[in-house]
Amino acid sequence: MRTTTRTTPVRRPHDRDRGQVTIEFLGMTPTILVTLVVLWQLVLVGYTFTLAGNAADEAVRAATAAAPGGARDGACREAGLDKLSGAWAEGATVNCATGGGFVTADVKLSVPILFPGTVSLSFDVDGHAGAVEEEDGAG
Repeated sequence: MRTTTRTTPVRRPHDRDRGQVTIEFLGMTPTILVTLVVLWQLVLVGYTFTLAGNAADEAVRAATAAAPGGARDGACREAGLDKLSGAWAEGATVNCATGGGFVTADVKLSVPILFPGTVSLSFDVDGHAGAVEEEDGAG
């Protein structure tokens, strides 16, 4: 009777997959990181839209309560920039107009890239608000 010796080690089925999860995770890490960066940038765009709308609302509210003329424009601009943090207030523009019994405010903000206060996209977000002009009760 002849016996043969095996020269290759016997491997169980799960041994050949050792390290596979680690390799797959390392392969997916760049995709996961890019996805997180894109999602964070979308959050910043949405937040900038919220800030622009709120700043326009605040500006028009202050303008309707102020006396017509230069005081109204100053109050409008000041109120529009008041609630904005430094990162968004740097490139912000607030324009106020009065006409036809209405006061309008337009706010333009730049969207930051990844970290507010660093570099901004060339993409600007506009906020617009309007209200009926208040009249003086004397008359």
